[in-house]
Amino acid sequence: MHDKKRIMMISTHGYVAADPPLGAPDTGGQVVYILELAKKLGQFGYDVDIWTRRFEDQPDTDIVDEHVRVLRVPCGGKAFIPKEYLIRSIPEWVENARKRIKKEKLTYSFINSHYWDAGVAGQHLAHQLSIPHVHTPHSIGTWKQKQMLTDFPDSEEEFEERYNFTERIRTEGQLYRSCDLITATTPIQVDLIQEAYDIDQEKIRMIPPGYDDNRFFPVGPSTKAARKERLGFGPATIFAVSRLAHNKGFDLLIDAFSVAVQRIPEAELVLAIGYEDRNETEQAIYETLLERVSQYGLGKQVRFTGFIADEDLPDYYRAADLFVLSSRYEPFGMTSIEAMASGTPVVVTAHGGLARVLSFGDNALIADPFDSEEFGIAIYQALHYRRLRRRLSSRGAALARSRFTWTGIAQQLLDAVDTCTDAFEEDE
Repeated sequence: MHDKKRIMMISTHGYVAADPPLGAPDTGGQVVYILELAKKLGQFGYDVDIWTRRFEDQPDTDIVDEHVRVLRVPCGGKAFIPKEYLIRSIPEWVENARKRIKKEKLTYSFINSHYWDAGVAGQHLAHQLSIPHVHTPHSIGTWKQKQMLTDFPDSEEEFEERYNFTERIRTEGQLYRSCDLITATTPIQVDLIQEAYDIDQEKIRMIPPGYDDNRFFPVGPSTKAARKERLGFGPATIFAVSRLAHNKGFDLLIDAFSVAVQRIPEAELVLAIGYEDRNETEQAIYETLLERVSQYGLGKQVRFTGFIADEDLPDYYRAADLFVLSSRYEPFGMTSIEAMASGTPVVVTAHGGLARVLSFGDNALIADPFDSEEFGIAIYQALHYRRLRRRLSSRGAALARSRFTWTGIAQQLLDAVDTCTDAFEEDE
C-alpha cells in the first residue's frame, strides 16, 4: 500500500464533523479517535473519507483538511437517533451511501468501520465493493452489559430497553465473524472478543488509540502556574472531562472526592461534563450529581465547567494537579493518555483497558471507583506525596510518547491492513 489510495472510514452515529461538538449526545472520544487517525493517514499521503449519517440540518460534506473530508448520507428521517437503535435504519443508510459512491465514482482500498452500527454498514458495503473490511469495536456489548448489571442487578429490563443489548450482542457476533479483521483497542477487548464471541485470535489485532503530540505535551512550572491562574485552579485541583453519561462514574468520583478532601481540605474538583443544553437523561444525571455535592457539603469545592472547546483542553490538563478517570467500565480512556502526555498525574479506574496497560505506582495509580475509600485514598496519595506525583508525571508522559502517538497508531493500522489485504486477495 505504498501508492496513494483512498480509505473509507465509517462512523454512523453522533455528530461527526470537521469541528465536532464534543459532549453532545453520542459524540465523544470515538469521534476524536476517527478524526485524528484520519488526519494522520492523510499526512501519510492517503485520502480519507469519513462516512456518517446526515440528520437535522447538516451539510452533506465537511472538509477537514486537504486529505480528509466528512461525507453524510441520510437515513431514518431528520431527527437524532440514539446509537443503540440506529441499527434499524442502517440498511437505508447503506443504500444511500452506495448510490453516492456510484454517482461520484469513488473507489476505496479498504473500509475501517467504528462501533457496531457502522460495522454492519461497513460489512454490507465491503461485500458490494469487494474490498477488505477492518472493524474497530470501541466497546463490547457483553462487557458493557455485565458491568451495568453488576452495578444495578435489578435493572436488567430497564437496561435492555435503553441499550438494546440482545440485538447488539447478537449483531456483534455476526459482525466479528464476517469482517476481515478486528482491531481491538485494549488487551481486555482482545480477550472478550475471543471468549464471549468465540473469535479466533488470529483475526484480532490490538491497536490502542493515540493522541496528538503536537497539542498534548508537558510544560514547565512557570507556564503551569500561569495556566492555573488563568483558569482559576487552586493548589490541589482534580480534573475530569467527559460527556455526561452514567457509566462515566462522576457520582462515584464525588464520593471518592469526599474522602480525599477530609485529608486535603484545600482540594477542589473540576468536572467538565458536556453541554449545558442537556437532554432529559443527561439533565437527570446532572441533577443527581448536584444533589450528591450538596449532601456532602462540597458546593464550594466542586465546580462544573460544562463544555470545554477542544483547543482549550490541553491547558486544562496542564493546569490540573491530577486527572481522574472514574468510569464504571471504560474500553480504553483516551482522556487519561492525553492528560499523561500533558505531564499530569492520573488515577484511573480498575474497570477498563488502561488497567492492563499502565503500571501501578510507576506511570499511574489504579483504583476501584466502586470503593469510595480506595479511590479517594488513591486521589489523596497522588496529591499529597510530591515524589510520587513527580514520578507519575514524568513517567506517564514518557509512556504516552513512546506508545500512543497517532503516527504510531496509523502505521500499525496500515501494517495490519497490508496483512489483511494479502489474505483477502488470496481468497479472491
